[in-house]
Amino acid sequence: MTLAPETTTTLTLMVRLRPAGPDGTTGTTGTDGSDGSDGSDGTTGTDGEWFAVCDPSVLVPGRGVAALLPDGRQVAVFMDRAGRLYAIDNRDPFSGAAVLSRGLTGSHRGRPFVASPLLKQRFDLASGRCLDDESVRVTTYEVRVG
Repeated sequence: MTLAPETTTTLTLMVRLRPAGPDGTTGTTGTDGSDGSDGSDGTTGTDGEWFAVCDPSVLVPGRGVAALLPDGRQVAVFMDRAGRLYAIDNRDPFSGAAVLSRGLTGSHRGRPFVASPLLKQRFDLASGRCLDDESVRVTTYEVRVG
């Protein structure tokens, strides 16, 4: 598996370390980066810090990219065919392996998901909820370009 290298240079894709709320909302944005913050300095103010993970050119619709965060966690970043970006924890909670970035993407009832390449459980990319076991959820992250 290839991880996007940690960098100190300014890249355009940023992932913020803010878990989804209890209702599953993440504030995931489209490629315009509009999220309610001014974002002019690459931060979101007091809500949390944005971390650069990869250049948008490495994202291919329907395929995931694994990114290593400064604290050692891995995030799986996805772009759908409409250009919307999603980020979830890369660790499969059923197997413990960091493989979700290598999963198969699709949609169920209009909701984008990734299926684990190991045991095939499906995770909603927007909420992190497992579509096959409602008691399981993965962490989601806000994503913006800019």
